This record gives sequence, C-alpha cells and structure tokens, in this order.
Amino acid sequence: MLMSKTLIIAEAGVNHNGSLELALQLVEAASAAGADVVKFQTFNAEQLVTNRAKKAEYQAENTQNNGNQLDMLKKLQLSHADHLLLIKKCDELGIRFMSTAFDSESLQFLAQLQLPVMKIPSGEITNAPLLLQYARTGADIILSTGVSTLSEIRDALGVLAYGMTTPATQLPTSSADFVSAFHSAAGQAQLKQKVTLLHCTTEYPAPFADINLKAMDSLRQEFGLAVGYSDHSQGIVVPMAAVARDATVIEKHFTLDKNLPGPDHQASLEPAELKAMVDGIRQVELVLGHGRKEPAPSELKNRILIRKSLVAARPLKAGDTFKAEDLVCKRPGDGKSPFDYWQLLGSTINRDYQHDELIDN
Repeated sequence: MLMSKTLIIAEAGVNHNGSLELALQLVEAASAAGADVVKFQTFNAEQLVTNRAKKAEYQAENTQNNGNQLDMLKKLQLSHADHLLLIKKCDELGIRFMSTAFDSESLQFLAQLQLPVMKIPSGEITNAPLLLQYARTGADIILSTGVSTLSEIRDALGVLAYGMTTPATQLPTSSADFVSAFHSAAGQAQLKQKVTLLHCTTEYPAPFADINLKAMDSLRQEFGLAVGYSDHSQGIVVPMAAVARDATVIEKHFTLDKNLPGPDHQASLEPAELKAMVDGIRQVELVLGHGRKEPAPSELKNRILIRKSLVAARPLKAGDTFKAEDLVCKRPGDGKSPFDYWQLLGSTINRDYQHDELIDN
C-alpha cells in the first residue's frame, strides 16, 4: 500500500462515549485539524468480551470503576445507523472514514460498506479466523503489532496471505497452509501490495522508554512491508519522530476534552494538539526532502559569501615567486580556489598585487 505522504489517522475510537452527537463533533475536529482519516471502533460488546474480562489497569483508573470490560463497552457501542451518518458527515467534510472491527459480525458490516482500507487492532493479531475474514474483504490492510513478537506477526501475515491468494470458499486445513502462503511468491506480492504494519506500544499512556521506534526498522527489514506507527504516548513528539524514521502511517487517539469520562480520553490529544501534530508531521515531511546531497536553491546565493578565495597576504611584486607567507584564504569565494594553494607555491607572480587582492595568477 503505497502513499506519497504520511497517512494521518485521527483515532476517535470510543471517545464519543456512545453518543452520535459527540462522534459527529469528533469528525469535525479531525477534519479541522487536517487529518486524512478519522477512525472509530465497531464492535458488539457481547461478542467481544466475556463478563469475566477485567478492565485494563488504565481503564479502571480512567473510569474510576473496577467493573468488567463488558459493562464498559456496552456503553461505548455505535449502531450501524450511526456509522452511516458518520460516513455521510465525513463525505461532506472531505475526510476519509475508517473503523476497526473487533468481531466477525462487525467486520461483515464494515465489509458491506466497501471501505478501501481496514485496520486490524493489535489485540486481534492472534485471532486467525478474524484475520482471514479481514483478508477476504479485498480491502488494503493496516495491521497493528502491539504486544507482538516477530514470529506472531509472521503468523498473522501468513493468514492474510492465505486469505488474499485463495478462493473465499477454500478453508485452511492447518497452520501449515498459512506458512506456505506466506512464503509463496503470490502471497508475498499481495502482502507488499496491500499490507502496512504499525509498530505500537500497547500501554496508555506508553512510557517513552518503551516506545522503541527502532523496532520500525526491524519490521521493515524482516518483512519488506510499509511500516507506520500507532502512538499511545503523551504529546506529539513521538509521532513526528516516527515520520522522520519513514513511517508511512501515523495513528493517534484524540478527544474533544481530556476530562470527559471514559477509558481513553486522558491518553488522547485535544483538537488543538491534534492540529499541532498534523502541522508538525507535514513540516517533518517537508524537511526530509529528496535525499540527494546537493545545494538547495535557497542557499546558492550564499555560496560566494561564505566560501574563501586565495588573496595576497601582503603586497607582491611581479617576477617574484609565491611563498607560503604570500598567500592567505579569505572571503568572499569569487576568486581562485584555496585548492590551488599548493600549485601556486613556487610559481612566478605574473603581476603586482595589493594586500588582500584576489589572486588571479
């Protein structure tokens, strides 16, 4: 999946708190900030978690409630009708809609919307049946890799390769089918064309010491795929640093107000911060340039001013020979290059020179 600039995904996630009105405001904020995509989460809470699933530590702290995930997630669902209204709003504002499905029924719904890109969350990287369903949507895939090892990522990519290279009616017989698909020429071609990996540290907020942006290089070298970064750190420095390390996608949670109740608000950017991040990323892209080492147009006018020429260190007489004490290098650089210094030594001076006069011998 090739892009000419960093794809910036403003992750609304569940920061709408189950309110369509708030979700629509998040679309407006993402658009105003200049993000390319606004992304939500699509799930049926009862198909996603059991009633025994405890909240993550950050979820319990941010919601000030130690209850289970099921009760929390039920309040954060959006209806299918809500999705359609959000897509309409995105179309009106010229921002792309995306959502992540966490269960088979939700993914089937998103597939019907014919979204060009699907995002697989880190928690589903070992959910082989759902990975296969994702692969067979025909959409490009963004695969987040939080809490994952290289071998787990390779296994997931094998499922995607299998789904992308076999008929929808063909079912795998064992994990060996995924391994074969991953190593096949057709499988590799599909992965390179359709899959982007996101490095991610799944903690909210993620400590800087655990970010490990160099892992992006490992992913790129190991799999030969486009690599981006899903950020859960505080602030906007890390996403910009990721772009400087050739991230093709940046995903970042945002909210209208960090003080709103809910599990993800406090680790999210507010609208002004989101805009600052987008602007910063675009500036980083600009300064990265084309990579060729050559004079920039803006600096050419300074070349003569900052470089030096060979000049007479004292008055010189024609017919004498140049000695080391006769020559010095001074600005501007519109005369004979200092590289000619040794060639001049011992040669005949062809005319009289005044102190500081450019040597044109």
